[in-house]
Amino acid sequence: MWYIIIGIVSGFIAGKIMRGGGFGLLINLLVGIIGGLLGGWVFGLLGIATGGILGSLITSVVGAVLLLWIVSLFRRHPNEG
Repeated sequence: MWYIIIGIVSGFIAGKIMRGGGFGLLINLLVGIIGGLLGGWVFGLLGIATGGILGSLITSVVGAVLLLWIVSLFRRHPNEG
């Protein structure tokens, strides 16, 4: 249950950071969960350990921001011809 709540919150926060708004409950959840996996992997590579709910939230937000940034690299912007 905590993973779902953390996923929704971290997806929402990452959406605010990267685009200025959330994406809706389901997309926020997916972005947050995938971000949590990505953040955990990146933090593991860097030797950073987090614990507790706050640590999980920070890890998920960092991973979700990275995920949204990576997706933005592959997305074409309408003003680019």
